[in-house]
Amino acid sequence: MIHYKYTDKEIDSILKTLTIVIDTREQVNDHILHYLRKHEIPFINRAIKTGDYAAMIPANEELGIKRDIWLSSRIERKAHMDEITGNLQKDTKTAFENELIRAKDIPFTLLCEDPDGYGKMIRGEYRSQYKPLSLLGTINSFKARYNFEIVYLDKKYSGNFIYYHFYYQARDLLKNGVF
Repeated sequence: MIHYKYTDKEIDSILKTLTIVIDTREQVNDHILHYLRKHEIPFINRAIKTGDYAAMIPANEELGIKRDIWLSSRIERKAHMDEITGNLQKDTKTAFENELIRAKDIPFTLLCEDPDGYGKMIRGEYRSQYKPLSLLGTINSFKARYNFEIVYLDKKYSGNFIYYHFYYQARDLLKNGVF
């Protein structure tokens, strides 16, 4: 595979086309859509097998990009700790774990839109039968087994987090001639 070394000007031009891909099943994300629109960040809705958010660089013949280039990382968004604990209940745990299995070999981030999510977890402030230490153990075991990270963040920063998560990944790949 031949790798091309882009100039800084070309990288800036390419990064302006970076498109956030939002899974068609993603719901209640007006705050994220508002951020993307406000900052004129391109986005599309498309089915994604893993995660709620992905990113791609669209084909650009002028810069030698002959086809869309998808970044490998994904972001799964959860609105709060109750949504995470709900995903770990017996009847939904398999679906959640299958999502983690599909993402095991790609950089994967679980975004919890609750800045005190970790604190709520260890204090047991969630709707679930899980004891705090059991929940902490389950989540940390999943993190170790499936190689993902969890970010606890105020939802007002979610759009920014999602965009710059992918922006800097793409920038690094472009600067290092990976594409």
